[in-house]
Amino acid sequence: MTDPRQPGPRKAFGRLSLPERTFVTDALRTETVGGVLLLLAAVAALIWANIPALRDSYESVSDFHFGPGALGLDLSVAHWAADGLLAIFFFVAGIELKRELVAGDLRDPKAAALPVVAALCGMAAPALVYTLTSGLGGGSLAGWAVPTATDIAFALAVLAVIGTSLPSALRAFLLTLAVVDDLFAILIIAVFFTAELNFAALGGAALGLALFWLLLRKEVRGWYVYVPLALAIWGLMYNSGIHATIAGVAMGLMLRCDRREGEEHSPGEHIEHLVRPLSAGLAVPLFALFSAGVAVSGGALAEVFTQPETLGVVLGLVVGKMFGIFGGTWLTARFTKASLSDDLAWADVFAVATLAGIGFTVSLLIGELAFEGDATMSDSVKAAVLTGSLIATVIAAVLLKIRNAKYRRLIEEEERDEDLSGIPDVYEQDDPAYHLRMAEILERKAAEHRRLAREKAAERDALAEVAGGAGDEDHGPA
Repeated sequence: MTDPRQPGPRKAFGRLSLPERTFVTDALRTETVGGVLLLLAAVAALIWANIPALRDSYESVSDFHFGPGALGLDLSVAHWAADGLLAIFFFVAGIELKRELVAGDLRDPKAAALPVVAALCGMAAPALVYTLTSGLGGGSLAGWAVPTATDIAFALAVLAVIGTSLPSALRAFLLTLAVVDDLFAILIIAVFFTAELNFAALGGAALGLALFWLLLRKEVRGWYVYVPLALAIWGLMYNSGIHATIAGVAMGLMLRCDRREGEEHSPGEHIEHLVRPLSAGLAVPLFALFSAGVAVSGGALAEVFTQPETLGVVLGLVVGKMFGIFGGTWLTARFTKASLSDDLAWADVFAVATLAGIGFTVSLLIGELAFEGDATMSDSVKAAVLTGSLIATVIAAVLLKIRNAKYRRLIEEEERDEDLSGIPDVYEQDDPAYHLRMAEILERKAAEHRRLAREKAAERDALAEVAGGAGDEDHGPA
């Protein structure tokens, strides 16, 4: 028998199934809180790096080295944040991607086409905008990948700050888009930002990953087994020359994310639930704290719009992302069977596409890798990422506010639970038991209204009799 809570084939941005909606809601709640912390960390970094009395201390802390040098891990605080803590972020991204592939939208090729095409166009267009802008201006093409990334945590933080609630389908699209975006960003880092390889360390990392996979398949349990192994894999991957965050993604993809009989959550979902707060609440904000601290002044901001490289980053994030994602979505809907939900307009898709122009965590990371060895240009690109993200934020906030009343109505419809079953009514329309419950509720309400009608009629008749009696007395003989 078909589960009445699982709707049939849905339109693009149509209503999610209840299990998918529950997962998305829980995931985005954590990402939103983490995004607010990320926003606060970025602001703190800018303040710390721009107050003259504190600037030197920021640089001293960022450049402070520690770690086992014999293992090739004597790194600065900033490097530990970018190469170590971000591995946790990419580990969660790997689990998200695996879940989407086996249980989410990406498991169905027809449903996956929309976010995949939108993400690809949303990465290709910014890269093209950067290449044209920087190339025509005589600048370096090394930063072509900087504006290709979308920061889901920062985007959701913006939603939390401006008080806009997107319908669950649009929020799910934004999450899926960011997951696919992260996958291609990982591939870009692995392919284009690996200078030379240490094959011995790479072989050791591969053996460690094979052991990690074998232990998972044998269902060996215990954090004391996996955490030391994960640290060893990370250290070997770092020394191999491939960016160490790739180790996090690889381990995340190995976790089982499909539920077996009797399981409330799969191992991947359980581990993601445990690790996501660490990623969103600690790892990413600390990375932002030691990456977003760039000197900001009137002259520095003016240079963002005059240097071809930095202008390319800004235009890539604002214009490239906006039209790339919107264009990819429209083309998919135009030339495939996908169609927009009746509840939404293309203006909503355009607003989400603009919101995806907020590139922060991965954009900052790629900026550091692209201009490694050129501290001045690296800082300029960071300022460009912040500027482009801020412009995208303002535009998205305006567009989302304009549509806010529409969103509220959709959210209220999704949340309505008149039969008090704990399941929103929109997911029970095909369940006979729901309609029987509603019939009982309406019958009780009808009986109550009939009782009230009798009481009010009796009260009105009594008042009429009193008024009639008073009139007789007034007009009697003296």
